[in-house]
This record gives sequence, C-alpha cells and structure tokens, in this order.
Amino acid sequence: MVFAVMKINQDLQLLPNITLGFKIYDRYAGYHAKMELFSNENRFVPNYNCGILNKLISVVGTVDPGIASDMADILETYKFPTGSLQYESHFYYPMVPGEELYYSGIIRLLLHFRWTWVGIFTKGLGGRMFEHLIFSMFPIHGICIAFLEKFKPVYINNFFDNLKWLVEMFHLLVNSKAKVIIIKDNNLLNLRWLLRLPEMEIVSIKPKGKVLIMASQMGLASFFYQKSWDIQDLHGALTFATYSSEITGFQHFLQTRNHFSSKEDGFIKNVWEQAFACVFPNLSENKETEGVCTGREKLERLPGTFFEMRMTSHSYSIYNAVYAVAQALHAMMFGQQHRQKLNGRKLNLQDLQPIQAYLDPFPTVGTKDHAFNFLKRRHEMSSFHRVKVGKLDPWAAEDQMFTIHEEMLPTSMCTESCLPGYFKKKQEAKPFCCYDCLRCPKEKMANQKDMDDCLKCPEDQYPNKNQTSCILKKITFLSFEEPMGISMVVLVLFFSLCTIMVLKTFLKYHHTPIVKANNRNLSYLLLISLLLCFLCSLQFLIIPGNIICFLRQISFGIIFSMAVSSVLAKTITVVLAFMATKPGSRMQNWVGRRLAISIVLSGSLIQIGICMVWLFTFPPFPDLDTQSEIEEIVLQCSEGSSVMFYCVLGYMGFLAAASFTVAFFSRNLPSSFNEAKYLTFSMLIFCSVWLSFVPSYLSTKGKYMVAVEVFSILASSAGLLACIYFPKCYIIIIRPELNNREQEETQSLHLYKKYTKPRMKIS
Repeated sequence: MVFAVMKINQDLQLLPNITLGFKIYDRYAGYHAKMELFSNENRFVPNYNCGILNKLISVVGTVDPGIASDMADILETYKFPTGSLQYESHFYYPMVPGEELYYSGIIRLLLHFRWTWVGIFTKGLGGRMFEHLIFSMFPIHGICIAFLEKFKPVYINNFFDNLKWLVEMFHLLVNSKAKVIIIKDNNLLNLRWLLRLPEMEIVSIKPKGKVLIMASQMGLASFFYQKSWDIQDLHGALTFATYSSEITGFQHFLQTRNHFSSKEDGFIKNVWEQAFACVFPNLSENKETEGVCTGREKLERLPGTFFEMRMTSHSYSIYNAVYAVAQALHAMMFGQQHRQKLNGRKLNLQDLQPIQAYLDPFPTVGTKDHAFNFLKRRHEMSSFHRVKVGKLDPWAAEDQMFTIHEEMLPTSMCTESCLPGYFKKKQEAKPFCCYDCLRCPKEKMANQKDMDDCLKCPEDQYPNKNQTSCILKKITFLSFEEPMGISMVVLVLFFSLCTIMVLKTFLKYHHTPIVKANNRNLSYLLLISLLLCFLCSLQFLIIPGNIICFLRQISFGIIFSMAVSSVLAKTITVVLAFMATKPGSRMQNWVGRRLAISIVLSGSLIQIGICMVWLFTFPPFPDLDTQSEIEEIVLQCSEGSSVMFYCVLGYMGFLAAASFTVAFFSRNLPSSFNEAKYLTFSMLIFCSVWLSFVPSYLSTKGKYMVAVEVFSILASSAGLLACIYFPKCYIIIIRPELNNREQEETQSLHLYKKYTKPRMKIS
C-alpha cells in the first residue's frame, strides 16, 4: 500500500496537484473503525463531511468474506467503491478472482491427476462456496472425501490444551489412504503446528507422500516463534494465486526505506520487535534494556517463511487496487464529461464524489491469469521460493483453460484404478470412491480404466484374452476338416462298408435257409435303408446352405422311418408266420410279400406327409449362432419349426416303440431261425439312443448339437446292423453247418412242440 501510493504521488502525469493519502485499519476492527473512515483525523462525526483535505474516495478491503460483508453494509450505504472484497455489491470491484474460479481450478487439478480420494482441513465452516464445492461439486465429478476436520486455533499459550487434538489429527493425516489434503485457511499457522509434531518428538513418524493443496489465496504467515521452523513438510504444496509480475523498485524500496519515518504507523514497531527479537526502549522510563531495536535491521536477513522480499500475489492485488483508484481519479479529473460539469472552474476536492462511474469502464484487475504455485524448499533450512507449475486462464478456450507442467506426484484414491478388463464393484458401507476390482465375465470386456460395468461385444465379435478389446469372430461349422468331423467320416465309411459287406454276403448266400427266413426281401430293404442312414449323416458335415438345410432333416426322417418300418414289418411277419402254422388258421392269407411291403410303405408315407407339412409351413433354413461359442460364429441349420422337428422324431419313436413291443412279445415264438430276439435287442438299443438324444440335443449348443445328432444316427443304425445281421453273418461264414434245412426243421419242430399243447386222444 505504501509503495503504490508513493509511486503514484511521484508520477506527475497521473495525478498532478493531488497527493494521494491512505489510512490502514486492522481488518478485525468493528463497525466503529469503519465509520471513522468518513470522519477527519481529529474527531468522529458520522454522516457529516467535516474535512476537505482528507476526502475519502475509495476503500481497499480484505479477501475475508466475513469481514467484507460487514464492510459492504456501511460502504454501500454511502455509495463508496470498494476493491478487493469477496462480496456481491453494486459498489464492489474485485481485484482478486472469486472463490468459484479457485474451486473450478481445484476440481480440474484433482481430475487431471485422478485424485478422487482427498482429505480436508478447514478453518471454521469454510464458507458457503467451499461447502458447495465439497458437498455438491465433488460427488458430481466422482471425488470422495476421506475425512473432513476443522482446525482449532492453536497458540503458544494454549498449545498443551490442544496437544491431544493435534496428535489425533496427525495420526488421521498419516494413516489415511488419501494422498491429497486440501487446506482451507488463509494462513498456515494451524497446519504448521500440526506438521511440527515430529520435530518436537511428540510423534515418531512423518507424513510422507502427501500433496497439500491450498483452497484459497494463501499467505505464509508466521508467529515470531515460528520464524526459524523448517518448512520441509510444505515442500511441493500447491496453491492458487493471482498472477503477479515483479514490480520494479519494490525490493529496493524495502531495503532503503526508513520504516520509522512516519509517526502514524501503528504496526511497524510491533512487527519489528517480533521479527528481530528486539525491543524499543520506553523513553519515559530510565531503564537499561538489552536487545534494543535500532531500526537499522535488514528485512532481507529474515527467513523467507517470516517475511518475503518479493511482492506476493496478495500484495500485488492491493497494488493493482490502489492503481485502479488512481486511474479512475485521473479519468474523473481529465474526462470530457466532468469538465463540462465544472463549466471551466478549477477542480476542487469538494467536487470529488465517490468515483464509481469512473471505475466502471476499467476491467476487473487480476482475473485473467491465475498460477499454480509450487512451494519448493531451498537448501537453507527455512528458505523457500514459489515455482509456477500451471495456469488457469478463464478467458482461454475450453481445451486451453487449464495447463500444468506435470511433476512426479502420487496418486490419491481410496482404491487403485481398475485396469482395463476389470470393473468396479462398490464396497458396502463406504463412499462410492471405494470399490473392488472384479474381472469382467467371459463374454464381456472393459477397454478403459475404472469402468462401472463391462461392455458386451457386438454379436460378431468377442473379448480378447485380457478382455480389453473385441476381436472379430471366425465363422465355423462342423466340417470334414476338423478332428471331430474326420472321426465321424471315418465311422460313416466304416459302417457303410460293413453294411455293403453284409448285403453282399446275403446276396451271395440268398438261397440258404437263414437268408430266406424272416422275409429275404425285407432283409435287403433294411440293409439298403441302413446304408442310406449312414450316408445321410454326411449331409450334416457340409457347410449349411438352403439346399442342405432343406434336405438333411427331411431325408434323415424319411430314411429312418423306412428302416424302422422294415423292422416293424419283420416283427409282424414273425408273429403272423407262427400263427399261420396252426392248423386251420386263416393267417396264411396274410403271410407274404404284400403285407411286408404295405407295412413299409404305410410307415414311410406317413413320415413323408409330416415332412411335407414341415416344408410348406416352417422349413429349415441356414442360420448364424452367435451365442453358443465365445470366439466363433457357428453356421448351422435352424429347424424352422421345432414342433415339426419333434413331430418327425416322435413319429419315428412311435414306430420304434411298436417294433420293440411286438418283437419283445414274439422273442420266444417258434420259427425257423427266429430273429425276434435280435430285433428286440436292436430296438432296445435304438430307443435308448434316441431317448437320450432329446436331453443331449437340448443341452448342447452350436456345432455340438449337430455332432449329437450325427452320433445318434450312427449309433442307432449301427445297433440295428450289429444286432440283426452280425449273428446271421456269423452262422453263414463261421458256422455254415448250422445253415441247412435239417437244422431248420429240427429247430422248428422243437419250438413247435414247446409252444403247442398236445391233443387229447379219445379211445
């Protein structure tokens, strides 16, 4: 204040013929002191203008919102412009940025370094804006409060009373997972007491890895007993401050000025005694005093933590405020509008009214550029300097508003970031910043850190191994090229070859009794049906297309129905043949080729009818299965209508059940080379295979559904081939002596006597 007024008075161009003066009041002075601003130096007369040489034209206030509001109540009544206040008023001209700008910068800073878990120390309530910041803005931006504690004023005379509280706060600070601590205090007196405890050996540990952020424009104030304290714990602290440039001549002013030349200065002696640990002698008392202040002590020798020789941002705001008043007064004196009001008269001090209208055209000072200061300890114990590490420019573009020169700073989160591939799960009874990191489900991925939930890949993609991105699925189907398909092809060829060999054997020995027995033509038809059953399974190993999907289920149903109908015809033939052997039986008319052909044709035609209805209503079609396999898209044939598909299976099951029932009851009937037992066992295998097929088919997905169906076809067909024809081939090839008419007649006679009752003789 003194330096700015001195420079203005020395500038003959700025305010010629006018000497600018000032009064300095303690900022904690009450309403009475503020009313004294309007009175002259000798007497207190409210509401009267008694002195023309001490004309009040403006007030430079404080940044303390509580004191500023009291000041504004009085100054606004008298319409006096006020600078540097943090208060909304028509006569308030801010020389420092509003708190909301600082708080916006804090949020940007926290988000930039992903500091979402912070502790807070505040003096008092912190103010309305600060409460809005921590309770409203922090949750919106995902920032959580680890702890919130209020500073208790700590002075040397009540230190021991508050020692227990200090120790508790220190352990809270050290043990908290929060690496970032926000300090809401205009000075660091309380914080320095807290950080002093390790030096005083009251606690045995030091707070390490903590970043301190000052939530308001900070002044590093010290009591006289604190001037030699080390500030190592403040090394790296971040503070917001109005941009300040070096003012030429300020340090020279501090070094050369006689600070005791003004009798009205009521502060300097007290400060001087505390700064240099000396006393001014009382001239009224004739006593010798040790450590007398000479007034020639050098300010530059004081520790930087007690007195800074450079102009701080707070002092720079005061400097700007004084110059803003001077510039407005200059405009008032030499402005065209005011000269017209004076009508050519000389300007007198009585003409100086509150200069609000002349302050209005001036832009707000000091709000364009705001630096992040980085308190850095020098090699000396209690020396420090401020390093500009960033900038917050509210007038810049959105992407250029916040810039920072990054240093090695710790993270501050309740939980470490969840890496890609993991998602956050909130921990019970803890703030939302505390969570567990869980691996994404197999079918999902997370491509960013700290995702609340994993994302599902598109249907044609799947998560990679680390579940951090999606990869295109490859299209696949059950083919001849993969091991499962190759093994099935081998089985098909093997069983088909076996069927052909059996058919060739039966054709070669077609005149033998064992081949003639049980209808030779039905045996040939059943063998051909089984051969087609084996071969039709190859359709399931071809890439699904419209024609393949159209044919494979239909051909399977019709061919298998023909095979089972042939077995049914064989079992009925056995029963009718036995009944026809009874004397006088009319069943001889039913035994023959026509009956067998009728059974086979009727059984097959009904299945053909079901398949035709299926084709004309909801036929099978090619489809893509994207759900069954994680890494593959399965190309398959959809049944179209599941009801019709199970109708085909159901009818085939009906034929098999009928064949099994008839064969079971006729297994012991007398007949030449009776094959009813073999038919019973073969149909037992057939029914078992297809009964297990249904749950297996429903429980599998993708190409394994096709594999289950192919396996069921091969197993059931092989069961019929093995149970019905292999015993006959054994007799034909290995035991040919059993394949003759005498053996046939002996067997038939034995069975006939066993199952027929002897007639009673009448004598």
